[in-house]
Parts: sequence; C-alpha cells; structure tokens
Amino acid sequence: MNTNNGLALVTPRITPVLDPFFRPAVLATRAFREQVRTTSDPVAVRLALEQSDGSVFQFQTEIFSDSHPQAAGNFVYIERMLKFLLWSRGGFRIHFDGPRSLGEALKKHYREAATGKFDSEIVGNRIFDKPIEVVLTRDIPAARSNTTPLGRHLDGYRIGFDLGGSDRKVAAIVNGQAVYSEEVVWDPYYQTDPKYHYEGVMESLRSVAKHMPRVDAIGGSAAGVYVNNRVKVASLFRGIPPDVFEKEVKDMFLKIQKEWGNVPLEIVNDGEVTALAGSMSLRQNGVLGIALGTSTAGGYVTMEGNITSWLNEFAFMPVDYNPQAPTDEWSGDYGCGVQYFSQQAVGRLMPAAGIEAEADLPLPEKLKVVQSLAYKEDYRAHKVYQTIGTYLGYAIAHYSDFYDFKNVLALGRVTSGPGGETIVNGAKEVLKVEFPELAARIAFHIPSEKDKRHGQAVAAASLPKLKR
Repeated sequence: MNTNNGLALVTPRITPVLDPFFRPAVLATRAFREQVRTTSDPVAVRLALEQSDGSVFQFQTEIFSDSHPQAAGNFVYIERMLKFLLWSRGGFRIHFDGPRSLGEALKKHYREAATGKFDSEIVGNRIFDKPIEVVLTRDIPAARSNTTPLGRHLDGYRIGFDLGGSDRKVAAIVNGQAVYSEEVVWDPYYQTDPKYHYEGVMESLRSVAKHMPRVDAIGGSAAGVYVNNRVKVASLFRGIPPDVFEKEVKDMFLKIQKEWGNVPLEIVNDGEVTALAGSMSLRQNGVLGIALGTSTAGGYVTMEGNITSWLNEFAFMPVDYNPQAPTDEWSGDYGCGVQYFSQQAVGRLMPAAGIEAEADLPLPEKLKVVQSLAYKEDYRAHKVYQTIGTYLGYAIAHYSDFYDFKNVLALGRVTSGPGGETIVNGAKEVLKVEFPELAARIAFHIPSEKDKRHGQAVAAASLPKLKR
C-alpha cells in the first residue's frame, strides 16, 4: 500500500514485526510537507479550531496547487490532520482559509461521511454542545487559550480513585501518602443501567473511607471528557441510552459529591492524571503520558507544569495512514491509536504472533496469556510487545509535531511485566534510527510498581483544593 487516495505513504525503516503494512502518519505528513516545499507554487492553508469557551488554536500548513499531479492527496492530508487536531485540542468550529473546493469537501465530510459524522457528534455535539461547523474565511481569529495549574494539593485526608474499563482503583491518601488502596474488577462498558456505575464508585469510596478519620476531599480520574465535574462523553458509559445518560449520568459525580457532604471533588480525564502523576513523580514538566489499558488514554503537562483545555483523546488520533489499517469499533475510523496502544492491540496481534486463544476470551484475559508467555521469554509474546514498541516510536514522533514535551510516561496494564521494557526499547530504537534529533531530547519512563499502584491515586486525590 503506497498511497491513500492520492496521499503518498512511506514505508518505515523499522517495520513492525507483526504488521508489515503499517504506514506511519508521521512519515506521510513529513514527506508531504517536504514535497510541497520543493514546488514553485505551494498553497498556504490556515486553520483555527474554536471552543465554546472562546479558546482558539491556530495551525498553518501548505498543500499542492490544484494543477500539481500530487494535488489529489491534499484532502486526505488536511482531513487526517484535522482528525488529529479535533481529538487532541477539541473544538466545534473549524475556521478554514484555503482553496474553496477543499473547504467544501471538508464540510461534506463532517456532514455526510460516517467517520466525519462521528467526530461531529462526539467532539461537536456531545463535548461542545454544537455540531462541527466549517467556516470558509480569510479572517482567521486570533489564538487564545487558558492553562491552569493542575492538582498537587496534598494536605488533609483525601480519596483518590481511577475508573478504568476493566477495574476501578481507589486509595486513602493522608498528607500525600497512600495508607490504603484496593482494586476491584468491573465491566462498565456495556452496562445499560447507570446504577451499576454509581453504586460501584460509591462502594469503592466507602471502602477506603473506613481507613481515615474523615474525608476532606475526593479526586478522580476516568476515561472520557469531563467539564466542571459533568460527564460530557465517556466510553465507560457507552452502553447507557442517550436519554438515560442525560438524566442520570451527566451529573452523576455532582450527585456523588452531594452524598459526601459537598466536600471538594474534582474528576478529570485519566490521561491528564497520568501525566500529572508522572510530572509529580519525576519532578519535571513537559510530560506526555500514554496509558495502554483497555483503551488508550493520554495526558499532557506543559513545559510550565500546567494543563490545558485540550481533549488529549489519544484513542482517536490517527497514527497509521494505511487505509486498510484496523478500524476502531466505536468510530469506525482506521489507523486510530486505540488499535495500537491498548489491550485491543494485544488481542489483534496475538493471531499474527501464533498465540492461540478462544475468540470470546475477554481482552484482559488475552493480555494475561501474553504476559504469562512474556515471563517465560516466549518469542511470540516478545513479537507482540516489539510490534507495539515500533508503533509507539513512530507515534511519539508524530505527537512531537503537535505537542512540546521532553518526557514520555508509558503505563497502563499492557506495560506491566517484561513487556513494558520491550515496548519502550522498541520505541527508542525507532527514534534512534528515524528521528535522532528526538532521541537526543526525549526520555522514556515506566512507573515503578509502587507508582503504578499509588501514583495515579495520589495524583487524582491531589486535584481538589481544600476549602479554608
């Protein structure tokens, strides 16, 4: 596969051992830009993503003129970049300054294409309360955004929790130290009754509260988008009917706060807490956190130590431009991160590695099979982790075009055991061979077992500021 609807694809120097048809997004986009720069008449394109709070994020690039033989790749190049930007930054209004025909094609994409309509519904309607709108204009609005300090409040008696797709973790934190923690297996994805989620969270909170004389604050992390403690969209609740979601899920954490006497409570995306935990542990900023769990979570702490209003939904960001790449079961789109950095990736790669498992075996159990083989130094398991590591190296290079960071924190259940080191080593090898300038400045970190157990909970617990 050498093209994607006119966009030239580039074969990587390091081929994932179990995926010879992987075509990294970073190589295609960088090759496209370089080829455009060599032409005599490149066409400038300016983009701005606008959020409902007034934040605006600007981007500039160049494409081929309509008369150029490679102009057919312009749409895929811009559409894939916008896909990445929508799920990394977020926004409902796309200001577009470029060829009118391309702008009209983008309008049609978000209005008619299945993957475009998904982005419009989730990013637009569900998160920003408005469908995605493409505005053709020469007057691009000025950039403006807000960053705020995140967490790092460690005083008092706090509860920290993390809600994952296969388990929920909770800990009692006293002045920044975990005095008790527990992990409970659950299956939230396809539950149709929100009482399952509510009662599960309350059960965990009550369990750890017994280990402290009082509860001063509660902080939590979970997959999804949360604004002012309201659930905007979250895969944990994907089984809840829309009307029930609006009535009983959207304000679930406000209800939980009330049940706990209105103590300060904050819940944010689990990826953000991942990055915060890494920043606190490393005592460094400029952290990009990637959690390879049931899905793919991501978070970002700026070089100044703050978070942003960005979405950082790494599960939906494209990393593979091969149009025949694996598709995400939720969005139906191809080449998105969730199929490369998660238990889903492990399950997908097992047959290619020659590892047999029952087809209906749950993904967490499939991961356990691979982890067990890894401890036995089985070459088949090594190939699975090696492939994910190669994926990660090329993805990190792609992320570096959109994020400013110097530390990568890799964690999540997929990185547990010897496989985690194999993944990181694979990513380092890609940077060394393909992107030496990045290899020289980016450090990789895998949390210790103690940090894995308590770091996320401590960081989550540190989110609320105590009332004085």
